[in-house]
Amino acid sequence: MVTTESVTIKVPVGMSKYLMAMDSETELIRNALLLYPYILNKTISHGGAAEILGIRKSKLIDIYDKLGYSYLDMTMDELDLELETFRQLKKREAAK
Repeated sequence: MVTTESVTIKVPVGMSKYLMAMDSETELIRNALLLYPYILNKTISHGGAAEILGIRKSKLIDIYDKLGYSYLDMTMDELDLELETFRQLKKREAAK
């Protein structure tokens, strides 16, 4: 169980009714979404956010995936380049 505390945030009036009386799963998703900008700007990692939320990193990644936020932010070309670099490094290691 994660220790929690109450904080006050300013939200538009029409939004407040959606923040009252949430079930635990909805609250978890809301809190994950509150942390997401800090993951994007690299203030915190997925693992760090998951630790704060008291869940496994894989569960947090799954939550974001279901909401349409991809864990991998690479294009296929970038991923292919990364894989080729990895293969070249592996060949060099094997040659030693």
